[in-house]
Amino acid sequence: MSPKAILGLAGALIVVLVVSSSVYIIPETHRGVLLRFGELVETGVPAGLHFKVPVIDEVREFDVRVLTNDLPARQYLTIEKKPLDVDSYIAWRIRDVDQFYRATGGNELQAVNLLSSRVDTGLRDEFGVRTMHEVVSGQRDELMSELVARIDKTVLEELGVELLDIRVKAIELPQSVSENVYRRMRTEREKLAQEFRSRGQELAEGIRADADRQRTVVLAEAFAQAETLRGEGDGQAATIYANAYQNDEEFYSFYKSLSAYESTFSSKDDIMVIDSSSDFLQYMENLNGRRE
Repeated sequence: MSPKAILGLAGALIVVLVVSSSVYIIPETHRGVLLRFGELVETGVPAGLHFKVPVIDEVREFDVRVLTNDLPARQYLTIEKKPLDVDSYIAWRIRDVDQFYRATGGNELQAVNLLSSRVDTGLRDEFGVRTMHEVVSGQRDELMSELVARIDKTVLEELGVELLDIRVKAIELPQSVSENVYRRMRTEREKLAQEFRSRGQELAEGIRADADRQRTVVLAEAFAQAETLRGEGDGQAATIYANAYQNDEEFYSFYKSLSAYESTFSSKDDIMVIDSSSDFLQYMENLNGRRE
């Protein structure tokens, strides 16, 4: 390749490099600022194709869409001096690129920190003039709307950003307070349970006493009836024995002796020492019961 062609190619390459470094594109979702030797010369550069001086100029781009950031959990006191742990987040966007760059140097993290500080102060003030019920359920939406309107005006002037919304994700009692609440609830439930147990024991004692009384009455009535029946049976038995004795005295004596023998000699281990001439053995010696 000839020297002239090489020079031409080098010149074309330099031109391409100069042109490419002189052109920049801002996306539709961003806005930019133009710096020359570090000094701000143009702000609010809109989306599209733009030109700059190579090497001398520098372009900074900022996302102007809605951004959301979680805020650190904070503890606030209500008007009743009750602490609450609050977890929240903010929605915001850059409204004035020029003011945003001048206030934060184009650092989104610094902007979030400044917003967080103002929101923290605002929430502390709002919680401090409301009861727990109002901040938890009653007036939360009203509280947030008022706070957003008040802070938005300030941060728009100071930071060039628009605060769109503040939302509370969770409101909880601190761990120490929760433990005290649970302990008190447990004590109340145990007290209520003890009352139910005492009432149940009292009812049980009444039922048991009534059952014992009824049992005593039933047993007494049954015993009285049994004694009556036993007396009637004994009377009938005595009558039968008397009739049997009158009809056949010998057979009656023989039958009673056999019954006595059966009762006496019911076990093989029984030992009885008795005179052989005893009347108890009269039917052992003679079936007629007479001694010879």
